[in-house]
Amino acid sequence: MNALMLVDLQNDFMPGGALAVAEGDRVVPIANRLMPRFDVVVATQDWHPAGHCSFASQHPGKSPGDVVNLGGVQQVLWPDHCVQGSTGAELHRELNQAEIDHVVHKGTDAGIDSYSDFYDNQRIRATGLTDYLRKRGVTDVYVMGLATDYCVKYTALDAVEDGFHTLLIKDGCRGVNLKPGDVEAAVSAMAAAGVQLVESRNFAQDV
Repeated sequence: MNALMLVDLQNDFMPGGALAVAEGDRVVPIANRLMPRFDVVVATQDWHPAGHCSFASQHPGKSPGDVVNLGGVQQVLWPDHCVQGSTGAELHRELNQAEIDHVVHKGTDAGIDSYSDFYDNQRIRATGLTDYLRKRGVTDVYVMGLATDYCVKYTALDAVEDGFHTLLIKDGCRGVNLKPGDVEAAVSAMAAAGVQLVESRNFAQDV
């Protein structure tokens, strides 16, 4: 059994959003084309309470892109984004949500960020995704979405660590690239951890 992981295809990460990823909207048609070919489709959403610790607005004198230490973990600060119940937190309107089997909300604790779809950044709490996938009999996890160098990267690394055969759909991702080379470094880190790199054009009619 295989699963397609759609990471954070939300309005705030799309062009014009609060934390826009360049060309983020271009991965939505890829997701729509691929979803029918998978046994299980999971979408994830950043789902932050107002005043989340990852927001630069909560750290006087700090700006988006600055890094602080939170609970022993280096935390990049971001603009306020994907606040629970807001339009920015909604999945992109052109995403075919009828094909989605399960939605995971992450980053719901005001004091801990959560890049990965599986665990928070301090690995204190699991989202329940691993249990869900195992109950569905999933062995192979294909990851795509936003952003390559943060939530996609940590999702793929945790999928490998939890024992799934993990594949990254490279052209189905876009990155933040706060520093030049961040995206390339993230892809290299995933590959070094055992993530297989594929392109959406390589898919036959069935995965």
